[in-house]
Amino acid sequence: MPTTDSATLELAIELIRRRSVTPDDAGCQALMMSRLAPLGFRGESLRFGETDNLWARRGSDGPVLAFAGHTDVVPPGPEQNWTHPPFDPVVRDGYLYGRGAADMKGSLAAFVTACERFVRNHPGHRGSIALLITSDEEGPAQDGTVKVVETLEARNEKIDWCLIGEPSSSHEVGDVIKNGRRGSLHGYLTVHGVQGHVAYPHLAENPVHRVAPALDALAREFWDNGNDFFPPTTFQITRVEAGTGSNIIPGECLVHFNFRYCTENTAESLEERVVAILDRFDLKYDLQWHLSGRPFLTDRGALVSATQDAIRTVTGRETQLSTSGGTSDGRFIAPTGAQVVELGPVNATIHKIDECVKVDDLETLSRIYEQILVELLA
Repeated sequence: MPTTDSATLELAIELIRRRSVTPDDAGCQALMMSRLAPLGFRGESLRFGETDNLWARRGSDGPVLAFAGHTDVVPPGPEQNWTHPPFDPVVRDGYLYGRGAADMKGSLAAFVTACERFVRNHPGHRGSIALLITSDEEGPAQDGTVKVVETLEARNEKIDWCLIGEPSSSHEVGDVIKNGRRGSLHGYLTVHGVQGHVAYPHLAENPVHRVAPALDALAREFWDNGNDFFPPTTFQITRVEAGTGSNIIPGECLVHFNFRYCTENTAESLEERVVAILDRFDLKYDLQWHLSGRPFLTDRGALVSATQDAIRTVTGRETQLSTSGGTSDGRFIAPTGAQVVELGPVNATIHKIDECVKVDDLETLSRIYEQILVELLA
């Protein structure tokens, strides 16, 4: 491993070495807290189920600027397919390779080093700095940020501004920031038929045949046009399963689908429209729903302006606001009234074999985070 003067790179390397596959934190939060405690942060470990969470705060007054992120990573997949072992980080040709380099241990390291410099230069800053870190973002997300937010809300501890370190950038650090996310609604449909022999279809009822026109209607349905902040709502079938053998007409057909929806619809309106379409085809079915998160939006305000100004100051770039992509833990934080923005490294290699981040981008990201602290709390 080559030596470097970059504190952010060195901390990112130490974090990647910890095999923190969801929901295992593998000591990452303790490592971060060992750097934050000397700065005056008070750390609170909040464990729910198998998930470790950290709430660390410096200061007792408002406003509160919280950095939010996750120490857990997705499984690396077949490790023999990696050029280097995924949890043995290596720097090569100006890039740091390892699982979590971009999503999102690079951002976590940048959080810490930004706080170190800011506190050193502004020990009497106004308000409070906080970090909300979970080990259950890549998994079910049931015992992570959502539980920490519930804990904070129960004691009336409010976050004013939240900066999430998700890899938001497309080509260069800071070229895109997320100021909102679409909602995500899952449907689990079971269509009932009558099992039978394929040679005697008059004695059976094939649920695949029955549901196919309904699925076609759902796929062709126009849901909305989107709006100035969100792209149009999309519907995607993610799983179709039926049958037990080549000579057997199946008795059931399972269909899973997902909506990524904008503020022109609600989860409730989409559920009603799906049921109306299914009922047109006289199906015998059961349908369950799971709402992963409602859409949220942080319009122009102090946090968006400070983030844009910080990116401009550090990089000279103008940034694009976006609500595209998947969900994030912002869906749990925004409903409390907090302004939420996501800013992190380039997302081209996240969840892939040979995940990597440009070394120079780590320090750039840290400097942007520091400048946001200056803009809001200095």
